[in-house]
Amino acid sequence: MSTTRPVRILAISGSLRRASSNSALIGAALRVAPDAVHVSVFHGLADLPAFNPDLESEGTPETVISFRAKLRACDAVLVSSPEYAHGIPGALKNALDWVVGSGEFIDKPVALINASMRATRAWAALAETLSVMSARVILDASITIPVQGRLLDAGGIARDSGLSTLVRSSLERLAEAASTFTF
Repeated sequence: MSTTRPVRILAISGSLRRASSNSALIGAALRVAPDAVHVSVFHGLADLPAFNPDLESEGTPETVISFRAKLRACDAVLVSSPEYAHGIPGALKNALDWVVGSGEFIDKPVALINASMRATRAWAALAETLSVMSARVILDASITIPVQGRLLDAGGIARDSGLSTLVRSSLERLAEAASTFTF
């Protein structure tokens, strides 16, 4: 991967839980990112208001403006999401709804990772939603990193050679896809 500047990846956890395995994966991504990759984390899912197009005409909420700006500023997006009731967590779906019409995901490379082998329905739903939004889901970078039930925080994942290699590999593949695509 050869770039003139670091590839900027915005990482989003689809979970609002403090002790979330998916949030721990995002934290591990910060720790194990290659030198040519800069990972920043979007922490504002819980702050986004419920999607309502009427709010746009009344003045777009600042939290939505900030989220959209972070998406525009990045080269790629890493999403780590759990599955709730066979679907995407509501807070994550709400965030995506806010950017359907504004287009920040158009042609944006996205990697989907999760912490559980059982999260297949949410993965498929998330991939479908992002594809409809014209994002480029990078299948080579979209993997399950089996941490569920291991009680590891971000540091523990980063210190585990097998798990950290998987996280780093996902980031490398996503960064490669982002650096080879011209927006």
